[in-house]
Amino acid sequence: MNVSLRQLRVFQAVAAHASFTRAGDQIGLTQPAVSRCMTELEQQLGLKLLDRTTREVVLTEAGRSLAARLDRVLDELDTMLLDVRGLATQRQGRVRVASSPTLSANLLPACIARCRLAHPGLELVLLDRIQHDALASVLAGEVDFGVVIDPVQSADLHAETILTEPFCLVCPAAHPLARKRSVRWTALAGEPLVLLDHASGSRRLIDEALRTHGVQAPVAQEVGHPTTIFRMLDAGLGISVVPTLALPPGGLPGLVARPLAPRMDRRVVLVRRKHRALAPVAQLTWDLVRQVAGERDAARTGDA
Repeated sequence: MNVSLRQLRVFQAVAAHASFTRAGDQIGLTQPAVSRCMTELEQQLGLKLLDRTTREVVLTEAGRSLAARLDRVLDELDTMLLDVRGLATQRQGRVRVASSPTLSANLLPACIARCRLAHPGLELVLLDRIQHDALASVLAGEVDFGVVIDPVQSADLHAETILTEPFCLVCPAAHPLARKRSVRWTALAGEPLVLLDHASGSRRLIDEALRTHGVQAPVAQEVGHPTTIFRMLDAGLGISVVPTLALPPGGLPGLVARPLAPRMDRRVVLVRRKHRALAPVAQLTWDLVRQVAGERDAARTGDA
C-alpha cells in the first residue's frame, strides 16, 4: 500500500467541505487534481471513500470511518514533526485542551487570546465538550489536558484547582427574591427551578447544596447551557442557580443575580493524566491558563 500524506490531506479537505472545488481552494489544487488524488487513494486502499454526484460529494461508510480518525492522526503527525525539528521546546506547536461548556464560553477565550499575544507560535486548540466527555478525552490521551468543574476524584488524574467561585441566584427583576441583597438557599423552597442538566459538572454541586439546606423545589426545566436558562427565565418559567462565571459581563437585562447564603463554591480544575509529564509546550499552556484564571479570581475578589 503506497498511500501518501498528500492524498490524506486532500481527503481531509474533501471530507470537511463535501466538495472537490472548495477543498481545492483550501489546499491550492485544481478540482481535477483533487479528483485524481482521491481516485488514487481509493485505488491504493481498495475501497470507495466517496460517492460523487454533480451536486455534492458524500462520504461512504469507509470514508466516514477514515475521516473520523484522520484529524487526530494528522495532528499527532504535525506535533511529532514540530518536536523533531526542535520547535516544541521553543514555545511553538499545537496544544489540545478539552473544556466544559461554561468554561469554554467564559474562561478559555481569554486564555486563547493571551496565548496568541504572548506566544504567537503556539496554537491552543479547544475541544468544547460536556464534562464527562472532556474527562474521557484527557484519560484517552486525545488532549493534552482539560479544564473542568470539580471532578470526582480519580486515581488516573492529576488535578490542580485554579479558581473557586460561588453559585448565585438568577431571577426576573420583578420576582420577590430580587428585592433582597442576598438570598438564603432555604428561600428557594417551592420555587420552580431552571437548572443546568446532569451533563454539567455544576449540577451535582447544585443538587448537593439544595439537599444540604433541605430545599425541596420542582425542577421545571433542565438545559445544557446558561444562555438557554436566561431565556427561559425571561419567559417566566422560574428562577435558577448558576455559577457566577456564567453571568455575562454586560449583565442580564430584565434579570438580576443575587448572592446565595451561605456561600457554596465550585472549583475550576486543570486535569491531566497522572504519571504522564506534559510536553514543554503543553506545560507552558497549562501555566498560562492557571495565570489567567488567577488574575480573574483576584479581580473578582478585589471587586467584592
